[in-house]
Amino acid sequence: MAVKVAGRYRRRVTAWMRRLLALVTALGLIVAGWSDRTAGPRAARADGIMLIQAGAFWMGSDTDAPGERPQHRVYVRDFWLERHKVTNREFALFLDARGLRSADGEDYFDHDDPDARIHRRDGRFTADPGFEDHPAVEVTWYGARDYCRWRGRRLPTEAEWEKAARGEDRRRYPWGDSPPDPALAVYGRAYNATDRGDRRPAGEGPTGVQDLVGNLREWTTSEYRPYPYHPEDGRETPAPRAPRVIRGASHDDPADALRVTIRRFYSYDGEHRGLARGHHHTGFRCATSEDLGGR
Repeated sequence: MAVKVAGRYRRRVTAWMRRLLALVTALGLIVAGWSDRTAGPRAARADGIMLIQAGAFWMGSDTDAPGERPQHRVYVRDFWLERHKVTNREFALFLDARGLRSADGEDYFDHDDPDARIHRRDGRFTADPGFEDHPAVEVTWYGARDYCRWRGRRLPTEAEWEKAARGEDRRRYPWGDSPPDPALAVYGRAYNATDRGDRRPAGEGPTGVQDLVGNLREWTTSEYRPYPYHPEDGRETPAPRAPRVIRGASHDDPADALRVTIRRFYSYDGEHRGLARGHHHTGFRCATSEDLGGR
C-alpha cells in the first residue's frame, strides 16, 4: 500500500512540475514578444549581411561639394549589404579560385604593388600575417565586381550605400551628427595603416552596417553622373568602362572627409587607369537583392 501511495505522489509531483515548466515557458515567450514590440524594429541579419528595408531617404547635401548637390529624395528597394568590407583573407580565396585576371583580360588585383597585402606562397594566394582580417586593398573595380559575382552577389549602387550609411534622418555620419572620433572610425592615419573593420561597433550606421566611413573607401556599381540621382537614367546600366562612383573615406583621409554624402569616381582611361587599378585607399563590400530572410 505504501508503495502505491508513493507512486501516486511521484506522478502528481511530475505532472505539477510539467505544468509549472509550461507556464514559465509561456511567460517567457510573452515577455520576449512584449520586449520586441517596445524595442522597435531590429536589424535583420543573415551570415554577416544586413537587411536595409525599402523606403525613401534624403540623398546628397545642399551645403558641401558641388558634386553632392542638391539634396533630394530617393527611393530604394529592399536589399542586403554585407556588414563589413571584404577582407584580405576572403579575397585571397577568390584569387585562388579565379586567378589574377578576368576572361576579358582585366586585372583583378595589383599583386605586384608594394601596398598589396596578399601574396602567392607555395602556389597559393594568402593574406600577409597580421592583415588577414583587414579590408582588402589594391583590388580593382573589376576584381570587386567579379568577387561579388563569385559569391552570388553584386556591388551596391551608390544610393544603396548612402541609405545604409545614413538611414532616413539626414545624418552627417553613420553614427549621427557628433564629430568623428577614433573610437568611431579609422581616419587621419599614416599611409596604408588600415585596421580590422569590426573593432568600432559604436560607429556603425543605423542599419547595423559597420566601417562605412574610414579605413577604406568603397567601390560601387554606379556610373558617376550629376545629381539628382535617377536609377533609370542609365547610371545603373553603364558600359563596362564607364567611370564608377567611390563612396566613403579612407584611413588616411581627414575627419572632414567622413561625411556620408561625399562622392568620388575613377575612370578607365587616362594614364593611371584608375578603374582598372587597385588603390591603397579603396576596398569594397557586396550586396544582394535576394531575399535572405529565411537564412
